[in-house]
Amino acid sequence: MFDPSPLLKLHARRRLALLAAQDPVATQEAQLRSLLRKAAGTRFGRDHGFDRISTIAEFQARVPIRSYEDFWRDYWSGPFPDLTDQTWPGKTPYLGVSSGTTTGANKYLPITNDMMRSNKRAAIDIAVHHLAHHPESRLLRGKTFMLGGSTALRDQGQGVLSGDLSGIAVKDQSRWMRPFSFPPPDLALLEDWEEKLERLTHLSLKTRISMISGTPPWLLILFQRLHEMTDGAAPYPDLELLVHGGVAWDLYRDRMKPFLAQTRAATREVYPASEGFIAIADRGDAEGMRLILDNGIFFEFVPLSELGSKNPTRHWVGNVQTDIDYAIILSCNSGMFAYQIGDTVRFVDRSPPRLLITGRTSYMLSAFGEHLIGSELDSAVNRAAEVTGLSVNDYMVGAELPDSPRGVGHHLYLVETTGAPDDGQARRFADCVDAVLRDMNEDYLAHRINDTGMNPPVIRFLPPKSFDRWMAAQGKLGGQHKVPRVTNDAAKFATMVAEICKPGG
Repeated sequence: MFDPSPLLKLHARRRLALLAAQDPVATQEAQLRSLLRKAAGTRFGRDHGFDRISTIAEFQARVPIRSYEDFWRDYWSGPFPDLTDQTWPGKTPYLGVSSGTTTGANKYLPITNDMMRSNKRAAIDIAVHHLAHHPESRLLRGKTFMLGGSTALRDQGQGVLSGDLSGIAVKDQSRWMRPFSFPPPDLALLEDWEEKLERLTHLSLKTRISMISGTPPWLLILFQRLHEMTDGAAPYPDLELLVHGGVAWDLYRDRMKPFLAQTRAATREVYPASEGFIAIADRGDAEGMRLILDNGIFFEFVPLSELGSKNPTRHWVGNVQTDIDYAIILSCNSGMFAYQIGDTVRFVDRSPPRLLITGRTSYMLSAFGEHLIGSELDSAVNRAAEVTGLSVNDYMVGAELPDSPRGVGHHLYLVETTGAPDDGQARRFADCVDAVLRDMNEDYLAHRINDTGMNPPVIRFLPPKSFDRWMAAQGKLGGQHKVPRVTNDAAKFATMVAEICKPGG
């Protein structure tokens, strides 16, 4: 197989030089002007006077922040599935399907040709940043293993297809990349995740894999199965890069180390969303991901403390600050403008802008006024796992409300571990979670003093594959589906706990 790695290295040198000279403020201003110009003739553009907007301040004054439900109600539900010229010019050929609406129904997010081209450029940037640190790498001498969902797409009619974003990406893949991609189409189409994983492990061992990408929990399961099949030998001796995203890496870093230590593979975190490719780690592990500023997205950031207020402050790269938790707002070439995607981030650098994902806006746990964000919950569980020596596969947390008006509620954690904890480990785990959160969050501490606002957390440990079985029962096992870490609806959480913990479940 022809190895185009030298051509990739040439592109990387040029791209890195461009990024080194990039002015974040001017670049983002240009992106917004381009988006407004292209969408001016759409229904959304006419409604908001895009042809009369010349500054960021004017855009923010004319275009309010919207949720998916707002776009669906006002612009997409009526003409569905044909969104031609509604919020982006021309035909929208794909709809990315994901869960997460407040009603529990699926989201249908527009995937335009312009967005697909932007995603392909971002995918090449992953290799560019890898080559910046590993110039000797030859990523394209083997195949790229994309551990994603089914590529089977549903015909919605009127020339529109819907499905997993990973499936849409495979269907729209550039011709030149097909010989360098794994799995083959017949395996990529499989919707039965267990069958797919079983067949992937066998076939991939016969394939030269130089790069692999996926969500951390499924990468871990894949490598565990591969090791069982190879009796502990390195499954992919030519592996050079593991790309991960979608789920916090902290829970999986140490458990992946034994597998990666057998190769020379580096790891690189990415931040892809259904609404666009947002950021890529350009430095070391946990040092922040660099915003992709020149690829069809204009970014805004609302302080988490102001989210939901009538007129929240809308920051952008020109005035964003470090060490503040923001909700991220996108305007992008898939036809979403001032769109709240539901993620929370914190900047570690401003020039160039680098950020860490701190959670989801829906992953803020505040049943009692404790205001815990996803990164704080992750940190507490990770630290408790270290202190107790337990190996945590995944977890879920919600509130259990008091039975009486004068009672005090608590948080319940469902924690899946690879081995059953003894009584001492269980007590230390709960104590450690409580101590870490007391230290990190003043609101939590205030509620926990003398148990006045909250009782200590309760940990319920689950055996391996408990979450897998539950996700399979929901039809959401594998691929891009993730266990919902935080549930604020107490009644819904109680139902989920009953389903996950039922005997034989």
